[in-house]
Amino acid sequence: MNWVKAVGRRGGIALAAAVGALALSGCSYLHVKPSEKYVYVTSKEAVLRDRVAAVSNRTGTVTNGQKLVVLEQARLWVKVKAPDGAIGWVQKKDVADDALAEQFVVLGKKHAQDPVVAIATARDEVVLHISPGRKADAFYRLAEGDPINLLERATVEKPVAPGATPKPAAQKPGARSADPAALPEPVMEDWWLVRNAKGETGWMYSRMMDVSAPDALVRYAEGQRIVGAYLIAKVDDPDSGMLNNGVAVTSIPEYVTVLAPYKAGLPYDFDQVRVFTWNTKMHRYETAFREHGVEGYLPVRISNSVMDKAPEFTYHVLPADVPTPVPDATGQLRPARTIAKSYRLEGNICKRVLPPGVQAPAQAKPPEETKTPAKKKK
Repeated sequence: MNWVKAVGRRGGIALAAAVGALALSGCSYLHVKPSEKYVYVTSKEAVLRDRVAAVSNRTGTVTNGQKLVVLEQARLWVKVKAPDGAIGWVQKKDVADDALAEQFVVLGKKHAQDPVVAIATARDEVVLHISPGRKADAFYRLAEGDPINLLERATVEKPVAPGATPKPAAQKPGARSADPAALPEPVMEDWWLVRNAKGETGWMYSRMMDVSAPDALVRYAEGQRIVGAYLIAKVDDPDSGMLNNGVAVTSIPEYVTVLAPYKAGLPYDFDQVRVFTWNTKMHRYETAFREHGVEGYLPVRISNSVMDKAPEFTYHVLPADVPTPVPDATGQLRPARTIAKSYRLEGNICKRVLPPGVQAPAQAKPPEETKTPAKKKK
């Protein structure tokens, strides 16, 4: 019995020693290593410095979009580790935190399947914002000439510069003098939700882009802005007289275009639709179809007939009995209802496509279908 008691006493001592050792180890098996914090570079380029002081040394350089590990933070600076291992301090105004980066990820996923309504290029270096407006947080950055896909338009009020005099409200017809109580008219500006080749998505100021349109059509715009140009068909013309980098072009593209005035803040995306077909005898573009005076909304869809593969196009206009929409809280225009209008191109003629037994709904203005030569801008 004494031997059994001795063994039990020694076992208890060993167990106690093991528990004590575990406690002295700081309970490393029970503690979870805190997750690292990150920031992302929002400026085109930023310099890392070895200290926060008037005189410091450069330790590295980081560029837009890079993910940096946070090591330490100060009021206006943050100490980071770059992907190449460089360590240094960078200004907080040049980086964004995880929360903002996640917002852009969510925005990209939300619109990943949105149809492309037009193609454009960045006119200059520009940043993409999380929402329409100059004061919205920015993250991604585009370089001059970068191609972008346009997804959706919004119109928001332009910020008034400090000390600027607001534009007076429009005077009503027949009024002898301006109403002193009338509120000043807000100046509106257009923004586009865009996606670049990397899939990065954000809102961009419309004046910082050029919508891609064939040079052969720009001359026929007649003082309007081409919102989108869509290839619908091609015709062979060995004697077209058209050149591309000095090489004769024999396969001539035909287009559906939508146009709008050069004015920001319009309650619609376009007010005119034109189809340009190629006359193989006269070797020139002609207007095969035109509808104007409409309130049209993107996207424009190009397809082929199920029966005979003839090219077709569809666009949406506001019916006469639906009020013109106003921008919502986000600046986006969402009409209560639109009419989908489809046409098929048969040679140089556009014919309306309607389901069997369906009549064309009423609209504000009837279309004009012509086959006149396209007028060149003088």
